Amino acid sequence: MSIRPGAMLGLLGGGQLGRMFIMAAQRMGYRVTVLDPAEGNPSSSVANRHLRADYLDADALGELASTCAGVTTEFENVPAESLRILAEHCVVSPAANSVAIAQDRILEKNFLAANGLGVVPYAVIQNSHELHKSLNLDEVSPQKRPELFPGLFPGILKVSRFGYDGKGQVRVKNAIELDHALSGMNRTACVLEKLLSLEREVSVIVSRGFDGEVNTFPVSENQHRNGILDVSIVPARVSEAVVQKAREIAVRVAEKLDYRGVLCVEFFVLADGRLLVNEIAPRPHNSGHYTIDACATSQFEQQVRILCGLSLGSTAMHGAAVMVNLLGDLWQRGEPEWEQLRRHPNVELHLYGKLDARPGRKMGHYTVLAETTEAALQLALEIKQSLEC
Repeated sequence: MSIRPGAMLGLLGGGQLGRMFIMAAQRMGYRVTVLDPAEGNPSSSVANRHLRADYLDADALGELASTCAGVTTEFENVPAESLRILAEHCVVSPAANSVAIAQDRILEKNFLAANGLGVVPYAVIQNSHELHKSLNLDEVSPQKRPELFPGLFPGILKVSRFGYDGKGQVRVKNAIELDHALSGMNRTACVLEKLLSLEREVSVIVSRGFDGEVNTFPVSENQHRNGILDVSIVPARVSEAVVQKAREIAVRVAEKLDYRGVLCVEFFVLADGRLLVNEIAPRPHNSGHYTIDACATSQFEQQVRILCGLSLGSTAMHGAAVMVNLLGDLWQRGEPEWEQLRRHPNVELHLYGKLDARPGRKMGHYTVLAETTEAALQLALEIKQSLEC
């Protein structure tokens, strides 16, 4: 049974992804209550109601359960237990079990590997205190120290939980650097991944409904700077074989997870065309923001449709698109010169309503639409350079 317009929907998380979900839901006739502990977040300024409480607060969860027909999430670190509690009373998308896997890098890597989905060579480090003891740094010469994790150096050490936008990641060349990095991460559980030479990075937004209906948005080519997504180019400049393979794998991930909702699967593309799954995000994704302006249905409308039991919308593109993130660095000399964007009729600006423009903080994005990828990218980079001057 579908949830009809006019109903109240619940949202766990108050960031910009939630803001865009709310706007899509309200346009479709729904109301939205946000549960988030922070005051003045991007979502609360547009939501119908804001419950300012912890995600595990019993009273707040009870209020959501009694007033909302369905509840979804806007970031992956919502406690899975909150979703389990809410699912006893209303529709929840995505499910707690799916989120629990995707929000823990160790569980995620093991899940992908166990299901035959290609991943970067990796090792799990659960007890780095034992690792430190085995290195015996103070007593054994470097030549006699045991070889650890052969074939994984140079590598990237990543915290298992709560890492995003390049945070919680350190490049390491050997076991000694690994030990120092683990110390700097308070010896929390981590994953060590082999550092590979990449052709490029791409991602796929996949949508899967409660009835099993599934579709994907066009593949996005993603460029990062300092670990943060900088530019997304759509369609991705890869072969049709890579496009089809990426879409197939993304659907397999959603099906193996029994995922119901909008999911992003990020890939590494190797020089020989092989695809390795980098990570999965159980929510709409930064690399899918282009869908707001470039597709018949945005990733956020798709999220509403799935939660409310509606048929999936078309993912057809109107043309090529390039999305560029706007970070707080641009505000350090005052408000950016938005006229650089507004004078172009095929450029759409999206600001997230954040008051504190810190360096590295995502403050908004703009999307350039054009008939060809080359034309969209050229204009996007021209605007980017003019804003940064």
